Amino acid sequence: MKVAITSTGTDLDRPVDERFGRAKVILVVDTESEAFKALDNSVNLNAAQGAGIQTAQRMADEGVQYVLTGHIGPKAYRALNAAGIQILTGAFGTVRETLDRFKKGEMKTTDRPDVQGHWS
Repeated sequence: MKVAITSTGTDLDRPVDERFGRAKVILVVDTESEAFKALDNSVNLNAAQGAGIQTAQRMADEGVQYVLTGHIGPKAYRALNAAGIQILTGAFGTVRETLDRFKKGEMKTTDRPDVQGHWS
């Protein structure tokens, strides 16, 4: 299965970026093999608006089934939800640690956004 984890860098040992739409990098990880692809998300770092929606669309295009991130805003939540992508918030530590918590079932899906838009 494919999961997307927001990251501050391009490998599994980098810290999680707590933001979804404005995350520096999104790592798309195969949970079985731990093979991953790093997606540069810098185009959305300073977007005036729509960062969450654009990032959500990219996750849908990548065939992601779950997004693991620190926080999710209302527009990104609605876009991911509409695409059928499960959202898990509260990610912290490194990407690898977050992936391990996900695999162990220690992360729970969220049923609503937990921040307002444009937070940093």
